[in-house]
Amino acid sequence: MRIFISAGEASGDLYASRVVEALRRQHPGAEFFGCAGPRMQAAGVHPIVDARSIAVVGLVEVIAHIPRIWREFRKLTRVASEFRPDIAVLTDSPDFHLRLAKKFKRRGIPIVYLIAPQAWAWREGRVRTMRATIDRLLAIFPFEPAFFEKHGVPATYIGHPLARIFRASMTRDEFCRKFGLPPEQPIIALLPGSRRGEVARHVPDLLDAARRIGEKHKATFILALPPGFGTEKSTFWERVRASSIQVIEGLTWDTLAHSELALAASGTVTIEAALAGVPMVTFYRVNALSWMLGRWLVRAPFLSMVNLVAQRQIVPELIQGEMTGERIAAEAIRLLEDEGARRRMLGGLAEVARALQTDADPLEIAAATISAICLANRC
Repeated sequence: MRIFISAGEASGDLYASRVVEALRRQHPGAEFFGCAGPRMQAAGVHPIVDARSIAVVGLVEVIAHIPRIWREFRKLTRVASEFRPDIAVLTDSPDFHLRLAKKFKRRGIPIVYLIAPQAWAWREGRVRTMRATIDRLLAIFPFEPAFFEKHGVPATYIGHPLARIFRASMTRDEFCRKFGLPPEQPIIALLPGSRRGEVARHVPDLLDAARRIGEKHKATFILALPPGFGTEKSTFWERVRASSIQVIEGLTWDTLAHSELALAASGTVTIEAALAGVPMVTFYRVNALSWMLGRWLVRAPFLSMVNLVAQRQIVPELIQGEMTGERIAAEAIRLLEDEGARRRMLGGLAEVARALQTDADPLEIAAATISAICLANRC
C-alpha cells in the first residue's frame, strides 16, 4: 500500500504522524510519502517536501512566499504522478490542500481530508471544491459534520485528537529543576504561535504585556516555541533575551500543564490550554491589508476555537488593533486578581474539554477510515 500524506502546520504534523503510526500497525508494509514535518518524518514518512516550507498565514503575507509554495506544489503533484499513491490523506492547510485535491482527483486518487477547513466560519465557497474532490472528511469539532453534510460533503466526527494525547512529560518540580525556575513562583506561558510570521508579529506586544504584569505580580514568564524553531541572532531575539523571559522549545504541553495563566495566539494552542485547564487571554494579529480583506469574509461569531466550541465567549479575544501589551496585561491581571472570574473561566474550559472527548481514539478512527476507503478502492 502506497499512501500520500500531507500536513502544513505543526498541529497537522502531529495528528498526521499519529495516523501514520496507527496505519503502520494495521499495514506494516505500507509506504508513506508527501509533505511532512518533523514528527511525520520521525514516524517514517518520506518528505518529498518539508511541511515548514508551506506554513504561511494571512491573505497578504502569503504573496511573498508564492514562488516557493508553487515550486513545492508542483514537486508534490509530479511525484504523485510518477509514484501513484493508492490514497491521499490531506491534513488541514486548505488553501494548499484543496488545490492539491483537485489535481489528485483528476488522477483518480481517493482523498481523505483530516481537520475540516473552517468553511463554516469563512469562505463558504470552498465546500464546492470539497464536495467535488473529497471522499471522506474527518472532523474534529462536534458542530462540523452537520454543516458539511448539509452542503453535500461526506463527513465523520472523530473527536479532537488532543483530548486523548495531551499530557505533560514531567512533574512541575521536574520541570522547574530542568530549567532552573523558582518553584514557588507562578508560571505565565507566552504562546505567540507556531509560524515565524506569527511570532514576529506577536512577541513585541507579549514582551510589553509581560513587563506590565511583572510590575504588579511576581511571576516566571516562559516563551514557548515549537521544536526546532531556533533563536537566530537578531535585534528581535536580543530583545527577548534582555527581557529575562525563559525561551523553551518543544515543550508547550509541559509549559501549559504547569502554568497558572496563558497568553495564547488564537489557534490550536487555545484547545491545548483548555485541556490543561489553564485560564487564558487570546489574541491575534495579521498584516493590516489581510485584516481589511479578511474581516468581510468571516461569518463566525468568535475567532478562538475555545469560544466556538462553547458557542459563547469563555476567554477574551484581542484581535488586530485590540491586541496591545496594555490590553493583554489588563486581562491577565484581572484573571490573576479576580478569583470569581478565574473560576468561571475554568468551568467553561472544563465544559469545552468534555465536548471534545470521544470513547474511541480519534486518530485510530481516522486510520480505520483510511484503510476502509483504500480497501473499497482495492488498494
